[in-house]
Amino acid sequence: MSRISDAFCKRKPLIAYITVGYPDIETTLKLVPMLEANGVDIIELGIPFSDPLADGVTIQNASYQALQNGVTPEVCLSVAARLKEKTSIPMVFMGYYNPVYNYGLSEFCNKAAAAGISGLIIPDLPPGEAEDIEATAKEAGLDIIFLLAPTSTDERIKLVAAKSGGFIYLVSHSGVTGATANLPADLGSFVSRVRKAARQPLAVGFGISTPEQAADISKYADGIIVGSRIIQLVQADPSLEKVSGFVRQLRKALD
Repeated sequence: MSRISDAFCKRKPLIAYITVGYPDIETTLKLVPMLEANGVDIIELGIPFSDPLADGVTIQNASYQALQNGVTPEVCLSVAARLKEKTSIPMVFMGYYNPVYNYGLSEFCNKAAAAGISGLIIPDLPPGEAEDIEATAKEAGLDIIFLLAPTSTDERIKLVAAKSGGFIYLVSHSGVTGATANLPADLGSFVSRVRKAARQPLAVGFGISTPEQAADISKYADGIIVGSRIIQLVQADPSLEKVSGFVRQLRKALD
């Protein structure tokens, strides 16, 4: 069992996404231990990219600012290594395939594992075309976590269930990331459809922005993923007090 899978055995995990280097590296280094202290179980470290096709405006802007700050995959690896000394929860890189491929699959996976990363989420990499990085990641001890959307076919669900490590990332709605007031009414049915084919834990992300939504989703999913709302609160309050309060509310809702 991987460190990521193990996190689902203890309680319903709260998974938090942040963009590395937004608004700056020092904030990233402070934010991750603070998130852990307030109830986060897994951290997604976003690698900034110039064309983040799965992300909405909030994360697009964070990625753009991080790029302007000079954040590269090499910088992300360095930050992860520093965070490894500050946190005990699993860390996952979430990023697009082009930067990883250009870096070199074997070199990137080996350096990521050495920096304390436990898995990779690559939203623009279809599971049927992931053989090269799957083999490399497995050798390095990394989980490759694949995504499913409500529009996924039964064939795609079976393929992801056969390949995904750690957990399966369920996208709550078609489209891009971003905090929303209302989640789809049939989200529970989507989770049930995937559960029939999957042995892995199922975590829901995209659009979760309130403790009430978290509590509702926890009735049928194994964990939740929150990103855009956390980034919005970091922007609104550099002291990070609003983020810590919000995360505590989410943790209470899940418990």
